[in-house]
Amino acid sequence: MEKLSSDMDVYRIQWKNVTEVTMFVLMGFTDDFNLQVFLFLLFLGIYLFTLIGNLGLVVLVIEDSRLHNPMYYFLSVLSFLDACYSTVVTPKMLVNFLAENKSISFLGCATQMLLFVTLGTTECFLLAAMAYDRYVAIYNPLLYSVSMSPRVYVPLIVASYVAGISHATIHTVATFRLSFCGSNEIRHVFCDIPPLLAISCSDTHTNQLLLFYFVGSIEIVTILIVLVSYGFILLAILKMHSAEGRRKVFSTCGSHLTGVSIYHGTILFSYMRPNSNYDSNHDMIVSIFYTIVIPMLNPIIYSLRNKDVKEAMKKLLREVSL
Repeated sequence: MEKLSSDMDVYRIQWKNVTEVTMFVLMGFTDDFNLQVFLFLLFLGIYLFTLIGNLGLVVLVIEDSRLHNPMYYFLSVLSFLDACYSTVVTPKMLVNFLAENKSISFLGCATQMLLFVTLGTTECFLLAAMAYDRYVAIYNPLLYSVSMSPRVYVPLIVASYVAGISHATIHTVATFRLSFCGSNEIRHVFCDIPPLLAISCSDTHTNQLLLFYFVGSIEIVTILIVLVSYGFILLAILKMHSAEGRRKVFSTCGSHLTGVSIYHGTILFSYMRPNSNYDSNHDMIVSIFYTIVIPMLNPIIYSLRNKDVKEAMKKLLREVSL
């Protein structure tokens, strides 16, 4: 009887450890305080620049009538998305750089994952929709306003968000149904899927398959849309006789291709690899790049080479200074 009672006590303790995880600890980059202060200042500057740049683009599109066309509506949605994307991760990371308590609640961790996977997936589909928009504008410019009417671009934007929410829900539910009975220390700066799978004591084979097939399918579909769209755009460019027309097309499409290449490259590196190759330090650097650095770069990529945006910016600055 004593042995049975002892076994039951051990079982209850193990069951408690498995089922009652109420928080995780985000370990971050380093324990060096001086380095943490430096990183805090660095990422605070990046975050402020990201908010100003992206929300500034949204304001420009709303305020300037010359930017009232589908191309800039897509760009404003992308900018708003990037501002939200960075906000989901950066504030908590900044607090953790200076705080001794780096914990995040179970629900908070799940919410953070749901939001950033939603926004990240939505951006994949939105970049594909923007490539299609550029194809329509360049391949048949006379019918652009008809082909990309609100009946077309609004459903494309809504569908991107629906796909993002659906994809995020699948991974969030699948991840947080796992048992975390060992360490609750996440070797990361936010609640990403791979580091959570790495600390789970459950069999994560199904989760790995979900990650591989869903992320792989999304990447294949969206990259294929981009490649096909730009294939037709290239054919249209080759038919152009005007050097100025070609230059303008290359300027507009080059910026979009740059943004697409950087974003998809980091996503593929981060998620499309075996779990046995998981490296927390490399994963943190790549994750920081696509969740914090790329949202900062997008306003630069899409603005500096865009004549209409630069003119709208000059006009807004003149109005503010008067």
